[in-house]
Amino acid sequence: MTASLADIQVPEGSDGNPSDDIIRVQDLTVGFDGVPLLEHLSFGVRRGEVFVILGGSGSGKSTLLKHMIGLYEPMSGRIIIDGQDMAAAHGEVRMALLRKIGVAYQSGALFGSMSLLENICLPLEAHTRLDHDARELVARMKLRLVGLSGFENHLPSELSGGMQKRAAIARAMALDPMVLFLDEPSAGLDPVTSADLDQLILRLSSTLGMTFVVVSHEMASVHIIADRVIMLDPESRGIIAEGEPGWLREHARHPRVRRFFNRQASEAA
Repeated sequence: MTASLADIQVPEGSDGNPSDDIIRVQDLTVGFDGVPLLEHLSFGVRRGEVFVILGGSGSGKSTLLKHMIGLYEPMSGRIIIDGQDMAAAHGEVRMALLRKIGVAYQSGALFGSMSLLENICLPLEAHTRLDHDARELVARMKLRLVGLSGFENHLPSELSGGMQKRAAIARAMALDPMVLFLDEPSAGLDPVTSADLDQLILRLSSTLGMTFVVVSHEMASVHIIADRVIMLDPESRGIIAEGEPGWLREHARHPRVRRFFNRQASEAA
């Protein structure tokens, strides 16, 4: 399903050229046991932008992300990353494609028995030929990028929630991915820590030119970090809005989009 034209922002002078897209999702249908959850999704993610996937609970945000990173096979359609079809890639080609993306999960998913340094070194040990000293050097650099210098020997349990999120981002960056996927990065954080994490995302985007795909429903954060968003809708099983968050807040005509962006109660409330 696609959104009404009123809720699709078309940038002035846009020619629809997808050449700047590092990710292209084409007519994608995803679901489980033959039952579609989202149908006929088509959108692009531009190189270097912070792209946010929005939607209420049960809209399929995290499910879409898991398909985009190759954890699940789509029912139909294609996910093209840097010119390669994720579902069609196999063997060494698929491994090379997966090394172009990094993922930081909502829980952080750090190994509790390993220090931060060991957590960051893990993907380097698995996917590179760097020796021990080189791996540690890279890991220290990644931790410095996220503001965790001096915490290399700490266990995840010794860190605050915000620091664990930063460590997870550092590990996701270990292999220098082209795209970093973040699943609900602000979940469970207090407003100040969440704001600090927003600034980290913006700094990494501007200094490293990295592309971010972020799943979120925290509108305060979205308005700060997002260049563009799409909004998923469980009722229509599709995208009901796409564009800059500020534009959608002011111009959306779809009632569910308008309520979501303006934090209004539902009609049933």
